[in-house]
Amino acid sequence: MEDESHGGSRGAAGRRARGELESDVLAALWSADGPLTARQVRERLPGDLAYTTVLTILTRLHEKGMLVRHREGRGYAYEPARDEASHTAQRMHSLLVGGSDREAVLARFVSELSAQDEHLLHQLLSGHDETPAEGERSRRKR
Repeated sequence: MEDESHGGSRGAAGRRARGELESDVLAALWSADGPLTARQVRERLPGDLAYTTVLTILTRLHEKGMLVRHREGRGYAYEPARDEASHTAQRMHSLLVGGSDREAVLARFVSELSAQDEHLLHQLLSGHDETPAEGERSRRKR
């Protein structure tokens, strides 16, 4: 069975997993150099989606506050309200807040990090509580 969170799972009728199309639309918009119309988004998505399907997803994402839109001709051009890193961080925070045991969730998360990601996280955390002047002093002492 394929993992739905990686965009590969399709039901018997060939339907996308819940949230997969929204993720694909957001990815298309994040990779764009500027706002895109529904037609431009549709061209960047895999498969042969109906224009109205893409427009529905864009409208839903706009209503959720995940996209901003600008009038372009008779329609709109859309762009993400936040960059991908901010969006992902917000999702991670929401999952952490929604859990019943924060310590267990964080411990499991850290235990599954690669050595490189663990090192990066350690660097970020060690500098998090320092003011810029304190960080500079501690780096000079090393």
